[in-house]
Amino acid sequence: MGANGTNEAFVAFDRVQKSYDGETLVVKDLNLAIAKGEFLTMLGPSGSGKTTCLMMLAGFETATNGEILLDGKPINSVPPHKRGIGMVFQNYALFPHMTVAENLSFPLEVRKIGKSDREAKVKRALEMVQMGDFGGRRPAQLSGGQQQRVALARALVFEPELVLMDEPLGALDKQLREHMQFEIKHIADSLGITVVYVTHDQTEALTMSDRVAVFEDGRIQQLAPPDQLYEAPENSFVAQFIGENNSLEGVVEQINNKVAVVRLDSGDLIDTIPVNVSQVGERTRVSIRPERVEFIKDRLSPDAHTLKAEVLEFVYMGDIFRTRLRVAGKDDFIIKSRNAPDQVRLKPGQTIEIGWMPEDCRALDA
Repeated sequence: MGANGTNEAFVAFDRVQKSYDGETLVVKDLNLAIAKGEFLTMLGPSGSGKTTCLMMLAGFETATNGEILLDGKPINSVPPHKRGIGMVFQNYALFPHMTVAENLSFPLEVRKIGKSDREAKVKRALEMVQMGDFGGRRPAQLSGGQQQRVALARALVFEPELVLMDEPLGALDKQLREHMQFEIKHIADSLGITVVYVTHDQTEALTMSDRVAVFEDGRIQQLAPPDQLYEAPENSFVAQFIGENNSLEGVVEQINNKVAVVRLDSGDLIDTIPVNVSQVGERTRVSIRPERVEFIKDRLSPDAHTLKAEVLEFVYMGDIFRTRLRVAGKDDFIIKSRNAPDQVRLKPGQTIEIGWMPEDCRALDA
C-alpha cells in the first residue's frame, strides 16, 4: 500500500467529502481502501453517512471533494451505467412487467451481449441463487425472499467484479434474513467478487464481513475485522453500538502503559486496559461485555475483580440466561451466561458477587 493506502486497493476513497447544502458535511474526509475480493460492510445508525458513501461509489451521488478510484482509475466523472458495478437494494427494484428471466436479461442487452450468451448467463445466475425454475414468473408471483434472490441474481448476471448492496435483507423476516446472510457470503466467496454492503444491523455486519467500517457523524469510527471490533472497540461509540455492552463510569487513579486503575463513581477500584485514557484524574467509561462476567468467584482466577451486585431480573432465553443487575449504582448491568446444568437460577432481590478478568475490561472515552 502507498502512503495514502490507495495504491493496491480495488476501491479507494481518497479524502472524500460530501455536502448537500454547501455547509454541513455528511461525509467528512473519508479515506478507505478496499481490497479485491473483500467483503466490506459499512455499518452505522441512520444519518451516519454510510449510504451516501455507497451512492457516491455507485455514481448516483457526486463527491463534493476528494476522489473515488476503482481499480486505480478515478471514477468521479464516469456515469453509473459505465462503472460496471452490480447493485442490490432493499426494495428489489425489479421490473414488474417483465418475467424473472427478462429482468436478468435486461442488463445484458444494455451491454450488447448476444442472445445465446444471454440465455446461458441468465440460467447460470438463477441457478446460483436456487431460482432455476422461476425464469417464466413475474415478480408479483414471488415471495419477498424469492424477489430478493432474483435481485441478487440480476446484480451478478453480467459478472461484475464489484457488487454494492444497500440494506438488501431489510424487508425479510428474521429466519430468512439469517439464511440469506450466509448464502450471500457463500456466493460472494465462491465468485471472488468484491462486495460493499451497507446495513444498520450489527449481527449482519459481524456475520458476513471480512472487515467492518463503523460510521458515525460522517466519519469511520473504527475499521476492523468483526472479532476485533467486538473484542477491542476503540471508543465508547463502537463499544455501545456493536453488540451488548456494560459500561461503568469513573476516574483514572493510576496509569501505566498496560493497566489503568479506575475508581468507579461507586468508590470501587478496578484494573482495566487503557484504550483512550492518558492521564490520572481523567473521566472514563469502562466497557465489559456481558458474556465475560461470571457469577461465581471460584470460576475465576485470583486476580479477577469482584463486585457486589443485586439481581433485578433473571430471564430464560433458551440457549442463554440473561441477568440484569444493580452494579456500582447502575441498574442496567447485564450478564449473559450459557444454559448449563450447573447454572443457579437467581431470584430478584438476591445479593451476589460477580467478577471478571482485568483484560476483559477497557477504559474508553467518557
